[in-house]
Amino acid sequence: MQKLIITVAPTGNVPTKEMTPHVPVTPEEIVRDIVECRQLGASVAHIHARDEAGKPTHEKRFFAEILRRLDDKGCSIIRQISTGARAGKTPEDRAEALTLNPDSASLATGSSNFPASANLNEPQLIEFLAKTMLARKIKPELEIFDSAMINNALELQKKGLIKEPLQFNLVLGVKGSLPATPKNLFFLVESLPPNSVWSVSVVGPMHVPLSMIAMALGGHVRVGVEDNIFYSKGKLATNTGLVERIASLAKAMGREIASPEETKQILGLS
Repeated sequence: MQKLIITVAPTGNVPTKEMTPHVPVTPEEIVRDIVECRQLGASVAHIHARDEAGKPTHEKRFFAEILRRLDDKGCSIIRQISTGARAGKTPEDRAEALTLNPDSASLATGSSNFPASANLNEPQLIEFLAKTMLARKIKPELEIFDSAMINNALELQKKGLIKEPLQFNLVLGVKGSLPATPKNLFFLVESLPPNSVWSVSVVGPMHVPLSMIAMALGGHVRVGVEDNIFYSKGKLATNTGLVERIASLAKAMGREIASPEETKQILGLS
């Protein structure tokens, strides 16, 4: 069984300081949490940026500041930039930060629903992002909110726009998309092509049980305040607390934790 890749998603687009004081929004706060989570076992950072007002942004300069600060800290974590629809609408907006040439970037391969809006990813936009990542040798993490997105990813592979090993992140528990149940997790995993690398990102109270199932099946895990502002009922989460818990559970299960270098080998990163 592969060593466990722990991804931390510290910020996202949704959490605000009013919702939880533990969400990092400034470059300094985001980098502080990423560095501390790296020390606890995270080997990938899924990075969103916020502007001066703390609002989600696609602008390159804000991502660049986060990456620069990570370099200054000597943090070896793998940098994965979000190209999500909440921060940018046009293909050019959503690809802007890819010019920073991060190790990895998210790529949703279809449309779905968020609680109060649509997560729109039209075929032309998906191909534009995939082509941009391919040209820049950026590893796409395929964000799967619905089972049809797996087949859409395979169509991209047939066109030569993504390369093996395909990396999937199975997102469960978003209102409007697939509920976070063991049955849905098993269904998605069984639908993946051979030789895939996959992780789970579970929103809501099932994030611990389903993360443990994923670890037992040989999958990987993403945690962070982006996905869950609560550690348990009534208790707010911190990024470090969420990473530390998964690392402890993995060790108790006998699953070794991957370093950034080992993660690069698993993901086929050059």
